[in-house]
Amino acid sequence: MATSIDDFFAACLGQWSIERTYHYLATPDGRIERSHTDYDIRPLTAERVGRVLADNGRSEAATDRHWGFYLAFDTLSDRGERVAMELNILFVPTASTDGVVEGDYLRDRAYEEARPMVSHFRYDPDRAELRMVTRYTRTVSVDSIVLVNPDLRLRQIQNFRRPASEHTPLTALELVGFGVERKVISESGKTDP
Repeated sequence: MATSIDDFFAACLGQWSIERTYHYLATPDGRIERSHTDYDIRPLTAERVGRVLADNGRSEAATDRHWGFYLAFDTLSDRGERVAMELNILFVPTASTDGVVEGDYLRDRAYEEARPMVSHFRYDPDRAELRMVTRYTRTVSVDSIVLVNPDLRLRQIQNFRRPASEHTPLTALELVGFGVERKVISESGKTDP
């Protein structure tokens, strides 16, 4: 059964508890790292939508449809390293065919580089999968989220060494991560907002 992009994003709202494993393929020892992340996703206010668009050189008038979110996360690795971040993101569709939606994925701060960033997204309703591709200075990150049900998501992250040409296939895989993301349920049995 297909899941529309609207239903996918509605299910993503709320608090999530995430367990991930990262495999560092480019390190000599092939290090493996585990981490726990507390993740909070909320709708983006109109003011923040305007800021994300302005940060990325976009006009509000040119964006009549979008999905926007405020994200806050706090990650603790098994090595004791902590990373916390807050950012605003916006998905702006540019094409849609048979429910598959593609477009620009805008952030006021990117994960790998603390600056505004425009990436590409593709949503496949048959797989309930959101795929985002970001071309950073040194790497290309391919991030996939599959919604199994409203309370469970599966995540896969692949970081490739960025090739010299944008049209060169991605083959130098440096990091791969896998995650299980569970929505936080309150003691009353309801999903936290």
